[in-house]
Amino acid sequence: MVLIVDDKEENLLSLRSILQLNKIEVDTASSGEEALQKVLKTCYALIILDVQMPGMDGFEVAEAITGYSKTKDIPIIFLSAANTHKKFITKGYESGAIDYVTKPVDADILLFKVKTFQRLYDQKNELSTIQNALREEIAIRQKAEETLNDNVRELHSIIEAIPQIAFTAKPDGTIEFVNEHWFRYSANIKEFPEVPEGDATIRSVWQDAIAEAKPLEMEVCIRMLERGDYRYHLLRALPVKDTQNNITKWVGTLTDIQEQKQINQLLEQKVEERTLELQQSNEELEAKNHELQQFTSVASHDLKEPLRKIQVFSSIVREKLEANDYHNLEEYLRRIIVSGERMSGLINDLLSYSRLSVLSLFENADLNKIVQNILLDLEIAIVEKDAVVEVDDLPVVQAIPGQIRQLLQNILSNALKFSKAGVPPVIGIRCSIISEKRIDAPETPDGAFCRLVISDNGIGFDEQYLEKIFTLFQRLNSKESYEGTGIGLAIAKKIVEKHNGLITARSKENEGATFIIVLPLKQEKEPESAEMALQLNNTENE
Repeated sequence: MVLIVDDKEENLLSLRSILQLNKIEVDTASSGEEALQKVLKTCYALIILDVQMPGMDGFEVAEAITGYSKTKDIPIIFLSAANTHKKFITKGYESGAIDYVTKPVDADILLFKVKTFQRLYDQKNELSTIQNALREEIAIRQKAEETLNDNVRELHSIIEAIPQIAFTAKPDGTIEFVNEHWFRYSANIKEFPEVPEGDATIRSVWQDAIAEAKPLEMEVCIRMLERGDYRYHLLRALPVKDTQNNITKWVGTLTDIQEQKQINQLLEQKVEERTLELQQSNEELEAKNHELQQFTSVASHDLKEPLRKIQVFSSIVREKLEANDYHNLEEYLRRIIVSGERMSGLINDLLSYSRLSVLSLFENADLNKIVQNILLDLEIAIVEKDAVVEVDDLPVVQAIPGQIRQLLQNILSNALKFSKAGVPPVIGIRCSIISEKRIDAPETPDGAFCRLVISDNGIGFDEQYLEKIFTLFQRLNSKESYEGTGIGLAIAKKIVEKHNGLITARSKENEGATFIIVLPLKQEKEPESAEMALQLNNTENE
């Protein structure tokens, strides 16, 4: 808007008409005082000011306008018909005017000047608007930068406070900040911690994650600088994205999982051990089930035979008695008694075999004393057959004495029983200390096992039947030729297995037999409680 100040109405009318015809907004004032009031209330692009006016002349009005901070920048054009002298023009410029036009006014020139100042005013306002917008943008950016810096400081504080190794990186993967835990594993910010030789380096994995712009999570083993040992860590790195889904930063952590890893490995080991134990238990159970089936089948067969004889001969005896026929009656009664004795022996041997499954107490057992007691029990048979028994000095072993006695007595009894007719039995009991649980292990004075070798010069057996002789009720000779139930060596094998040992035999027909037994000097498993063992032993005795 342009303000025209003139005390003459005709001048105001003519100037207003010229400007309004050119679509320039115009305001008028008929005195200097009115002009001052208006400039304080309205912003004008230009003031056209007449010099000669009653009251305040144009120079005084101009000085007053330029004296206000609000209006000092408004351009002023003086119009004058009388004061055309140089000194008046100079005074006009000194009063704050930017131009001095004399009357009569050239309308085109005045219009050109007004448009120029109007354009300058518009450009100034536009520039001012741009400046204000820039100031606001700068303020917003400064505030955003301050907020970002605050967030970065907060992030760094959090990173410093957490117990893990933590770091931040630029979008291209360049590490820009690390916490103090980083330097326990790396000497500087530019180098990732060292991994064991042969493992993929963290930097190569990191570069792959940066290239794919995807989160990274993996286990790594890194070296601690102070101690030089390696510890497992879980590496996690996440990209931070802006609203346009562009990565602005990476944040990563390395969490120590060494203890967790060890616990997991221990658990896996325990699970593996337990699985192996269950497999072994299943195998043992299957073996026992098979043994039980065999035991039941064979026991029922072997027990039925003497029982059938008792029934048959008893019927014959009853018939003869009813018929008062006493011929051969004594022979039938003898056969009944023999069958009963055989049946009783079978039952006793079966009870002995079944008791081997009962838990017993291991204790230190002197094999010398056990063998001497056995030889005293077998004294009659040894004298009758003129047998010779040679015994080495035997060690003390951790064992169940009663079962070891039964083991050795069964083998020595067989050596006497299966001797050659007319040939005095020669039985040897040799002992050596070995380091391994193996039949052919070499001798070692400080070994953990003893190897007993019991040999004889009896009838022997064909080694193709080696496994058969340790099976329940299996006999290589007829019961008519040699007494027995076929359980003795099965009992021997079960006793050796219960003592965590080994048993086998070597033989040729008519060249004697040799039984080899390997027993640990000390049992690895803890013995059962004495109270439990006593209870079980009492049950056995009953």
